[in-house]
Amino acid sequence: MYLWINSADQALTMSNDWKKWTKNDIIFGTILPTIAVFVIVLISKLPLLVGGGFDDPTFGIIIGITMEILELVVIVGVPLALGLLWNQWAGGASGFLMGTFYALYWANSFHGISGSGTVLLAYILSPMLIGYMAGALNKRSDNFKRLLISGITASTIGGIVLFAIFQMSPANVVTGTFGFVLTVLTRILAAVLTAVVAKVFFWYGMEAQKPPNIS
Repeated sequence: MYLWINSADQALTMSNDWKKWTKNDIIFGTILPTIAVFVIVLISKLPLLVGGGFDDPTFGIIIGITMEILELVVIVGVPLALGLLWNQWAGGASGFLMGTFYALYWANSFHGISGSGTVLLAYILSPMLIGYMAGALNKRSDNFKRLLISGITASTIGGIVLFAIFQMSPANVVTGTFGFVLTVLTRILAAVLTAVVAKVFFWYGMEAQKPPNIS
């Protein structure tokens, strides 16, 4: 189905012939998703590919990078993208869901540790804020500068809030200037990359949603 939204937000649908396939359909529908799956698997296997044991400094660095990428994708990239592409409600709701999943992922590791509930709560509230704020600021604009500013603003504030809540917990290990800079700067980088991805989605979406020529 093709969907065209006019200035009055009225939707018109038309069926697409089963024989009409484009190069973009193949690239974005099959090739890129398949590549993305294997990239994710490759990232998860980096420690094994690099080799070394738990005492190897390189092993620790790879583990740290892998976990940071996981965190940025789950509780920054996903809610931020949905907020920029859709609206604040989609961004906030996805932030709540992804944050909850991420908190559950860490819940067992924090089991029995005093103050762990505050840390896990931060993992839920920060992505909610990032997704909602991105959608509220961008308002479904496809302008790259607005996408970029909205994403960076939302992710920066979300990172600051996350760090601030962490400081309220005795279970927190993210402290000091380095911890603050690492928390905020990585989210800014994720926002830039997400804004680029969102712009690509808008490009492809506008091409796919081109209204029919009825002249």
